Amino acid sequence: MSELPNVIEDLTAESAALDRVLAGLAAPQWAEQTPAPGWTVAHQVGHLAFMFRIAGLAASDPDAFRAMTASIKGGFNQAVNAALAEYVVLSPAELLARWREERAAGIRALSAVPAGQVVPWLVRPLPPEILASAGIMETFAHGQDILDALELPRESADRLKYLVLFAVLTWDFGYQARGLTPPDVQFRYELTAPSGELWAYGPDSAEQRITGAALDFCLLVTRRRHRDDCDVTAVGPDADGWLDIAQAYRGPAGPGRRPGQFARVPA
Repeated sequence: MSELPNVIEDLTAESAALDRVLAGLAAPQWAEQTPAPGWTVAHQVGHLAFMFRIAGLAASDPDAFRAMTASIKGGFNQAVNAALAEYVVLSPAELLARWREERAAGIRALSAVPAGQVVPWLVRPLPPEILASAGIMETFAHGQDILDALELPRESADRLKYLVLFAVLTWDFGYQARGLTPPDVQFRYELTAPSGELWAYGPDSAEQRITGAALDFCLLVTRRRHRDDCDVTAVGPDADGWLDIAQAYRGPAGPGRRPGQFARVPA
């Protein structure tokens, strides 16, 4: 049975939580610098609007998406950064409206993909529920940058489950980003949801384990917190090494965050 209805609901909720933050900002706050060097709140929102736009294009018009990606010069990250110029010149009210319009269209297009059909994406086609899970990861990560810039608390909820699952599925991204070969081992993940529910993935018999708070795990795998500031622990040398390089996105890891850079996240 497809997980698409559930993940669409959670993607909608995570996006709506960020929208509530943005709706309450004064115009000068959109120009606040976030922990991502050179990126203001407006840059973060523009990035999310663009990602929802291309996800919606991939789901609604695969041929147009393939044509767009084939025309990209200089790599996808460069294309994303170039696209920001289209957004950051907008007024806060205009940018908020664009973010709302493009995320609504993207979510609507993903939810309309027929069962069993995949969606073209940057490296290989993906089931729409996986692409929607990636959308939760993007919204969580860039939303956290905004919250940190404005020193605002996070609204935490069990909708993070699909981010956790996405990070487990993409556990090798951290190795790929550094040109490393993933170890021939499986980890057991046991993470406590905000509600107190236990989320477990991987073989129960695995000797190497990762345990802790699901929220902190999400902050770790999006590299919005240093592992020293996260309630996440490992048993086994490979699992311990993974905590140093874990990332739930492709491409360069970036510098991440320094130990103690932020107080523990209020939720």
